[in-house]
Amino acid sequence: MGTVILIALLAFIINIPFGYLRNKTRKFSARWFLYVHLSIPLIIAARLLSHTDYRYIPIFILAAVAGQILGGRIEVNL
Repeated sequence: MGTVILIALLAFIINIPFGYLRNKTRKFSARWFLYVHLSIPLIIAARLLSHTDYRYIPIFILAAVAGQILGGRIEVNL
């Protein structure tokens, strides 16, 4: 179960910057799709390398979506 939590946390953290970048682009553009889907191969690789069962995929998807949402809400004022 610890591996599932680590992969979900990885999915969440990786998607925060992608959510931020996605929010700054035009909806459904090529970059928008790239930012939404770029983390998927990393999450799949982590799941396969750790031999985590496929039944945990919905948890990883929820974590990735939560990271995208949080990243999209971040406002950076420099």
